[in-house]
Amino acid sequence: MKSLISHIVTAVTGSDASILAAKYAIVLAKQYHCKLTAVYVVDTATIRQLTLSKIFIQEEAAEYEKSLENNGSRYLAYVEELAHAKGVKVEKIIRKGAIYTEVLHVAEDKKADIILLGGWEKNTKTRDIIGHSHREIMANSKCSVLLVKEPNIDQIYKNV
Repeated sequence: MKSLISHIVTAVTGSDASILAAKYAIVLAKQYHCKLTAVYVVDTATIRQLTLSKIFIQEEAAEYEKSLENNGSRYLAYVEELAHAKGVKVEKIIRKGAIYTEVLHVAEDKKADIILLGGWEKNTKTRDIIGHSHREIMANSKCSVLLVKEPNIDQIYKNV
C-alpha cells in the first residue's frame, strides 16, 4: 500500500512562519521517510507590477530581483542545514514568477502529496502578499495543503 505522504513540498519565504513550516516538513519527512522539496519563489510578478506602476525603475527592479534571489539561496541553504542536522535530504528549488503559480508547478512536477505553508505573518505587508499566495495555493492545489501553526515545532524539531 502506498504511503499517504511520500513527497512534501514546503514553500520558503524567509519569514519566521515559513522556517517553522520547513522544520515541520523536516520532522514529517524524517518520521514518514518521504522526499522533501523546499521551494523559494522570486516574486517577479510583483516586481513587474511595481515597475509598470512606476514605483520601481528598471535598474531598481533588476537590483531588487537579484537581492531576492540571493536571499532565497540563503534561506534554502539554511533549510538544507536544518534538514541535514536531522539526517533528511532536501531538494532546493528557486523559481521566478508569481509565488502561488510556481509553488503549484513545483508540487505538480514533483507529484507532491502535500504542500506545507507557514502560518500567518504579523507584519501586514508581508501578510498581505503571502496571504494572497496562500489562498491561491489552497484554492488551486491538486494535493493537500497544510497551514503550519504548530506552536511547539522548535521543541519537536529538537527532539527528533
